[in-house]
Order: sequence, then structure tokens, then C-alpha cells
Amino acid sequence: MVAKVYFTNLRTKAGNNLLDKMERLVKRAGIEKIDFKDQFVAVKIHFGEPGNLAYIRPNYAARLVALLKSLGAKPFLTDSNTLYSGGRSNAIDHLDSAVANGFNPMTANCNVIIADGVKGTDFREVPLDGEYCKAPKIGAAVVDADIVVSMTHFKGHEQSGFGGTLKNIGMGAASRAGKLEMHSGSQPKVDAAECTGCGVCVKHCAHDAIHINADKKAFIEYDKCTGCGQCVAVCQYEGVVLAESDTSENLNRKIAEYTKAVLLDKPHFHVSFIMNVSPECDCWGHNDTPLIPDLGIAASFDPVALDRACADLVTNAPALANNIIADRHPKGAHIHEDKFILIHPDTDWKAGLEHGEKIGLGMQQYELIEV
Repeated sequence: MVAKVYFTNLRTKAGNNLLDKMERLVKRAGIEKIDFKDQFVAVKIHFGEPGNLAYIRPNYAARLVALLKSLGAKPFLTDSNTLYSGGRSNAIDHLDSAVANGFNPMTANCNVIIADGVKGTDFREVPLDGEYCKAPKIGAAVVDADIVVSMTHFKGHEQSGFGGTLKNIGMGAASRAGKLEMHSGSQPKVDAAECTGCGVCVKHCAHDAIHINADKKAFIEYDKCTGCGQCVAVCQYEGVVLAESDTSENLNRKIAEYTKAVLLDKPHFHVSFIMNVSPECDCWGHNDTPLIPDLGIAASFDPVALDRACADLVTNAPALANNIIADRHPKGAHIHEDKFILIHPDTDWKAGLEHGEKIGLGMQQYELIEV
């Protein structure tokens, strides 16, 4: 037995636009099998950092919300606050960012609720007794929901390899304290030989943990460092890197366990948009040229199978020119090459899916059904 993943491409014609295709896709994938009557539904989505234009268009969220309401649901769009500095580290800024990017009750057809509250302290510990996380700290609004529906922009990620459904749910629904738990094993280090002393890492550290010394090199105060990885991500010179003992594998395994905690004992359904497959997360205030052409939309009850199917679709797609792949691999990337490993060679996205399968979150074997 294998999981079923449903897929539709982006070809349209008169009377059959992309919103219609998405609705037909999720219906074919079986979303109507869930009893939504009078149920609170957390629609987990990423609102996008201001300045980033790769996030899912709010039009898709509005159409899915309309469908959920027609099935009797009480849906709300949600995400948790970020650990790093930026436009979404508290609920006030987060809501402002959501509105700026088009997510509000008028355009999205439902309310927007920041899951872990004003300062990221409103969370519930969900007993899991996982191998890596004993009681994941999940945003209270998501825990209180009866049903979880995720809408994911599938893209690259500088720490996990790619950001898919597991990342959207596991990291995205975690409170700030939960994000700290997932990142806590990945405190970075400074490579003084590569550090230019530019100070970008200092500017972007939300915890005042990194400074420039008399030698004009960055140094980290580890008693303040949360391991969020912001300095690694902003450094353009590989002057701040993950320490040797820290692994992308463990981060992805923790994300899988957090995802299980979010979905525990709840009906759930997932949609993934393989469009604008940018090399890095939508948490950035910019989005670089996509890695591949836009492919389509996929949906499944199984989050592990959905991530695996999306990863395979990206792997089997041709790489676009004039992007980070072309910069780092001038000879080009061929079809069937793992685009995420090409751009983030120190990551291991497969570890998260393998662990997700191990803990009963889903399966990697799938049947792709075109709609």
C-alpha cells in the first residue's frame, strides 16, 4: 500500500483558471471526506516576510477558505511568530506583515490569528516523548483547533534543504520557544579566515549574541546565542557557518516530531504549491530567481508522501538559467539532479522524511495521480 498524492499542472483555459483547478484538485484528493461541520480549522500558511514576493498568493487561501466554509467549517489563517528578527517576530508586526501581503479578513475571507500570541509565549506542550523532542511547544491557536489544513509554498531552505509541508507545519506552528528547541543544537561558529567584519550578522541578530572584535572579525557570545541560524543565512562570505557537531539531519528530525505533535489526534489535509521555487525560505525579505519552472499544485492526506513527491518533481525538472544553481555550477544542472543539494550541500532533507516515516507520520512511497 502506498500513499496517494494528487497533482495538477498550471495549464489553464477559459472557464478553468488556477483557482478552479486547485479546488478541483483538493476535492479529488478527498478533502470533503473530513467532517468540517462546526469545526475550528487552522489553515497553516506562511504570510511571507515583507519584501518577499514568492509566498502563496492570498487568492488561493481565499478560495480554499470558501470551500471549507461551504462544508460548515470555522476556518482561520494562522502562523506562529519567528525566532529571528524581522517583520513577524511578534503578533503586532506579524499581523501588519500579513495585511501588507494581502492576508486579511476582506481578501482571505476569514480571520488571521497568530498562533502563539503577542510575544510568542502563548503555547501548549504536547506530550510526545519523541526521540528528540519530549513535549513540543506548539502555538496555542493551532493546538485548540479541531482540524489542521496546511497550504505550503514548496521552496529551498538554507538549513533544512527544502521548506515543504513538514517544515511549514513543524517549524511554522511551533512557538518561539519551540523554534528555539529545534534550533538549539545548531549553534554556529565563526570562520575567522572567511569573515570580512562587514557586520551584517551583527545587524540581523535578534539576541545581541554576535559582535565585531578589535581584529574586525565576528565573534559569538554563546550564552546569548539561540542557534536560530540567522547569522549563517545572512553571511555572504561563509564567515559564519554551522558547527561540525550540528547537523541538518537532527533539525529535520525535530521538525518531523513537531509536525507529528501538531497533527496528533486531528484530521488533517495538505496542499503544496510548486511555484516560484526560490532557493531560500519565504522568511527572507527578498526572493531570488526560482530554481526551476513553475510545475503545479499537489495535495494529499499524507504530509511525508507530499513532501517526497514535491521533492521528486523538482529533482526531475530542468533547472532555470540565471539563478543560484547557475552561479555555483557554471556547467549547469541536469534533469534528475537534486537541486536542493546543489545549492545547500550541507543539508539533508531526506533525514526528515525518513524520520517522519519511522515515527508513523506518513510514508515516502506514493502514487502520483494527475488531475
